[in-house]
Order: sequence, then structure tokens, then C-alpha cells
Amino acid sequence: MVVGEVLTIEAAITGAVTAGTIYLLAATGEVLTERSGILNLGLEGIMMMGASASFIFTLSFGHLIGILASMIVGALMSLLLAFFAVSLRLNQVVTGLALTMFGTGLGGFICSPEIRASIVRAFNPEVPEEVALLNQAPRLPDLPIPILRDIPVIGKAFFNQNAVVYTSLILVFILWLLLFKTKWGLSIRSVGENPAMADALGVNVYRIRYLSTILGGALGGLAGAYLFLGYQPFWVEQITRGRGFIALALVILAAWNPLRAILVAYLFGGIEAFQYRVPLLGLGAQTPQFVLMLPYAITILTLIISSFGKVRRRIGAPAALGTPYSREE
Repeated sequence: MVVGEVLTIEAAITGAVTAGTIYLLAATGEVLTERSGILNLGLEGIMMMGASASFIFTLSFGHLIGILASMIVGALMSLLLAFFAVSLRLNQVVTGLALTMFGTGLGGFICSPEIRASIVRAFNPEVPEEVALLNQAPRLPDLPIPILRDIPVIGKAFFNQNAVVYTSLILVFILWLLLFKTKWGLSIRSVGENPAMADALGVNVYRIRYLSTILGGALGGLAGAYLFLGYQPFWVEQITRGRGFIALALVILAAWNPLRAILVAYLFGGIEAFQYRVPLLGLGAQTPQFVLMLPYAITILTLIISSFGKVRRRIGAPAALGTPYSREE
């Protein structure tokens, strides 16, 4: 998507899908994690580290290794969260926020030009120093699907994208099938609702929570990689810009359902993409800032409203979300 593209419905949908994929990947991973009863407030830091890993490893070895590295980093950070939240039963809010601060700080540090260049050239001495110092990486190539890309209005948005966009939609449907159509999905949901009862029925609560948190973190890392390689292929400080926290709110708005997350993620993606088109409409100098503020305002409002117990139950929040579990209790 080009920022200055002519304002059309097709361009608006394309912008929504392109930007919304960031939120979709992050929210999908968080749905899996929260369905098991773990609240991962470290998502912002995980996305930051995923973006950082994708930057360094893409410059060193190419896109595929960069994307895999981002998912591994996201999984490892979530493993750390799971250790604190599941094994040590520490407060999940405090632990998650600490992980966010750690991830955003470390990610920004290792991607500062001099540090990044040193790491890249240590991995691959053949990379020219001037390339390693640049605040950009090769963008993920588009993989147009013949015939389908020519469908009016939606063809470009859904069938002329890069591999990560296609993968995100496939993953959403796989996760929906996993959660609602398989025995393992039933185990995940039962652990999130009543871990004591699930344990009594023979479900390994600790294993379910560990796996769900790790896999969810891997998707968070992938969201960070896509943010940098597929949406904004030039590095800026704090590149995630609060998108991890927005994804947390999207999970609530989607009622912990992966399929609903598609609509909500693309809606927020459309709002983000629209800010670049506002100047073309001549609506005033402050309008883009107002549009950019909307996702954050909605996020804050959503988190406040969902903090009330009755509201949480009505919108389908897992009953044991954020609650540590121990067999001794």
C-alpha cells in the first residue's frame, strides 16, 4: 500500500488488511494464551523483540531466518513469562509489564545502528558495514495469486499480499478449529475456566498453560516481524508504538474468538491506515492525530469496562484468567 494512493474502497480495504495483520497475529496468539487462563501483558515487549530479531537476522541471513528468529524469540520470552506465572505463581500483571519493559528496552538497544551493525557482521561478515548501519531491511515480497488478485474491490487486499498475510488468515482458522472442534481445545478452555476441575479430570494444567503461552508468544513475535518487514520496513525507536496493548483490547472486543478477531483487527488496521489518507481529504491539520488517537482511546475504554467482574462474565472472559493455580490450594 502506498500512502499517497488514490482514495477508493479498494485502497481502504487493502490498507485495513495490510495494517490489520499486525493486530490479527498478536491478538490470535493472545486469544490462545488467555483461553488457558494466562494474561500476557508482555505482548508489547514480545512484539518489539520480534521486530528486533527479524531486523538483525534478515540482514544477516534473509527473510525466512528473520521470521523464524522472531517467532523463537517470542516463544522464549513467553516461556519466561510462563515460568513466572505458572511455576512460581507470581502476579501476572506485574510479570507481564516487567516483560514489556525488558523487551522494549533490549529490543531498542540491540537495534541501535552501531550495536546492530556489530551483531549482523558477527553473524555474517559478508554483509557490508554500510548496509548493516542502515535503518531498513528488504521488504517482504508480495505473492500475488493469479486470477483471484483481479477480483474487483477485494482482490488486491486479500490476494496480492505477502506470505505472512496469507499465513495469518490460515492460522486464525486453524486456531478456531483447535479451540472449538478438538479435544485439546476443550482442555485449553477448561483450564481457563476451572483449572481445578480440569486437573481432577486428568488434564495437565501446567503443560496446557505452558504450551498455550509459548505458542501465543511465537505469534506475538511473528506480529513484530511482520510490523517491520511487511508493513514498515524502516526502523524507528519504539516501533511497536503500543500496538501490543491494542491487541490485548482486541482480544476482549473479539470475545476471545479467533474468527471475530479478524473483523476487529481489520477495523483497527483500517483506522491506522486511514490516518495517512486524512490529509488528502482536507479535513484539517489536527485530524490525523485525532484518528491516530482513536485506537488507544478505545483500548483504554475497553480495558476499563472489562475490569468489572459482571462485564467480564457477560463478554465471555475465561473465569480463571490471570489466576495462578496450585494443586495444593
